[in-house]
Amino acid sequence: MAKKDDKKTKSAKGRSASGGKPGGSPSAGSNRLTTSPLRTSYSAEAITVLEGLEPVRKRPGMYIGSTGVEGLHHLIWEIFDNSRDEAMGGFCSRIEVALLPSNRVRIVDNGRGIPVDIHKATKVSALETVMTTLHAGGKFGGDGSGYKVSGGLHGVGASVVNALSQYAKVNVHRDGGEHAQEYVRGKQKAKVKKIAASKLHGTVVLFDPDPEIFSEIKWNWNTIVNHLRQQAYLVKGVEVNILDLREYAGKIDLDRAFYLKDEIRNVPSTSFFFEEGLYSLVKFYNKFQTPIHREIFYVEKQEGKVNVEIALQYIDDIASREIAFANNTHNSEGGMHVTGFRTALTRTLNDYVKKNGAGKEAEDGFTGDDVREGLTAVISVKMSEIQFEGQTKAKLGSVEARGATEAVFGTAFATFLEEHPDDAKAIIQKVVLALKARKAAKAAKDSVLRKGALGGMTLPGKLADCQSRSAEESEIFIVEGDSAGGTAKTGRDRKTQAVLPLRGKILNIERARLDKMLASEQIRNLVVAMGTAIGDVFDITKLRYHKIIIATDADVDGAHIRTLLLTLLYRHFRPLLDAGHIYIAQPPLYKVKKGKETHYFYLEQEKNAFLAKEKINPAEFETPEAEEGSESAAEEPAEAAGEEAGPGDIRLSSVEALAGGKKKPSKLHIQRYKGLGEMNAEELWETTMDPAHRVLKQVTIDDAQAADKTFDLLMGSEVGPRKSFITSNAKLANLDV
Repeated sequence: MAKKDDKKTKSAKGRSASGGKPGGSPSAGSNRLTTSPLRTSYSAEAITVLEGLEPVRKRPGMYIGSTGVEGLHHLIWEIFDNSRDEAMGGFCSRIEVALLPSNRVRIVDNGRGIPVDIHKATKVSALETVMTTLHAGGKFGGDGSGYKVSGGLHGVGASVVNALSQYAKVNVHRDGGEHAQEYVRGKQKAKVKKIAASKLHGTVVLFDPDPEIFSEIKWNWNTIVNHLRQQAYLVKGVEVNILDLREYAGKIDLDRAFYLKDEIRNVPSTSFFFEEGLYSLVKFYNKFQTPIHREIFYVEKQEGKVNVEIALQYIDDIASREIAFANNTHNSEGGMHVTGFRTALTRTLNDYVKKNGAGKEAEDGFTGDDVREGLTAVISVKMSEIQFEGQTKAKLGSVEARGATEAVFGTAFATFLEEHPDDAKAIIQKVVLALKARKAAKAAKDSVLRKGALGGMTLPGKLADCQSRSAEESEIFIVEGDSAGGTAKTGRDRKTQAVLPLRGKILNIERARLDKMLASEQIRNLVVAMGTAIGDVFDITKLRYHKIIIATDADVDGAHIRTLLLTLLYRHFRPLLDAGHIYIAQPPLYKVKKGKETHYFYLEQEKNAFLAKEKINPAEFETPEAEEGSESAAEEPAEAAGEEAGPGDIRLSSVEALAGGKKKPSKLHIQRYKGLGEMNAEELWETTMDPAHRVLKQVTIDDAQAADKTFDLLMGSEVGPRKSFITSNAKLANLDV
């Protein structure tokens, strides 16, 4: 939803390195069982000690990131990760996540089950210790009885979820019995007790997020499915079921059932089971792409204490996708394993070219950028002692992961190239093409930058710049066409607002190289106006405007231009998106004038609500075509109202009220804006440019991989997937044509 000005809107077959199947995965039916803050001030009186789970409820953001949508979903990830860690150890073959009525969540696994015997240190059940004590769990022990590999190293997952739930319950099946304990806001209601005999093994966790912590409790089905799909790829041979029972009206016997999927039929559900791990994940990422070589490279091998698993494939694209995981935790900023992978990739391809030849172009050797163009690669490492840089786990810091990844991948990829000469030839041709393009792009970029600096024209001619030289207070409106540009230039605040009109639709850069991009005058003007340069000399500190506002018309062409601009910004100016500098203007759709009152509405619903409140039905104003000679004049000409008619302007007057026996007409004027050019300068300032009244949407990226896939689908060269997408979603479109 849009907010005023600056506020954010969240808007096959597996193969080894030599062609064999991926190695060992836990059997699907495995039933193996094994046992298994303080705040200070200036004096002692000012010290507050938070006991138990009080710190979590006091500062929930420290443990789950936020109390918004992301933090809410983090509760599911924490419990699921515990089940996933059981699967990574080979003790679990099936995990179920069910969304229940009243926003409750139930997660089940057939792992070993949380121990229920008395813990020596806490003197209470181990289950109660895990659920009510921070930093307690099987991920800290050094005796090997807990987890050799784990993604949740802080040991706060289950207890944090418990603390942030208004109600929680855990049922543990192990050692021939079913044990249970209930909790209210992190505190146990009673001791752990055995409630029945059971031949099953595993853990059932039910939790109900606390509305005192989360302002809005609403689960996003797609977010959950996408996250758990990724996790299913990363743990081979584990079945993951996701059920949506939120609207289920029947009876759910949670006390009797273990897996609800086995008990309830005909409900929305999604299941994942991947026996081939990352091999399947690369196939999924490249589903709508054209592969350069047929065979997907895959290797999994233990090197010392590090398990390395890598899959890759080159596609006919210029972007690269390197997705990294450490103990199944996504590392968005890479880390040591990515460094090792890149080093081995560049060295191996250069060694292959020296040995087999690739023409004069490759005599100087490939760079890292050359060998990564068009690459889709997934790098995953698993290790017992792991270190991340920062609490977000976005970057792996374990040094030993670099050496292990470099050794495993370098050896296996060299073997792959030798054993698959046709695939190797295709890969080398792709890299050589990237090398040529890099040299051509550098020459074009240097030419543009040199001419911009020495030719006396540092800014494009059509740019109406602002007077301020402070980037923090400056903003630029990128508008569609000279007509809207002229209006915006007249209505703007010249001190802080710049305007750059674009002529028509810019180049679709999704598959265009840098030299072709910079040959486009429209893109060149935009790059020079922003001041950051582009490519390897991009420098965000030189950004001339801290608000870059896209203002296009509210029609199909306007939406297309906006998409083209966002594609350009996403592919080549991603740091601007990450830093929150990109906005989309929200001009009104309707202007409603009733007498001397003028109202602007940004949504159809807002306009209809206003008319309903005023007890006005626009349908009553519609007048059938009058027969020739008829005196009907229910629709009053604009000239009669003393105003000039504009495009999309509806002038209506037929609601009549009797006053003193006389008919008194009431006039209503509704104008549907089709473009910014239809507004005069005053209207554009008042509705779209004035910081005190305007509405801006800030562009953010909640899921970078999903965004990347969407851009590929909509802006790529493959027509079939795009046609399928349009056909499937045509009914959702609300087009004003």
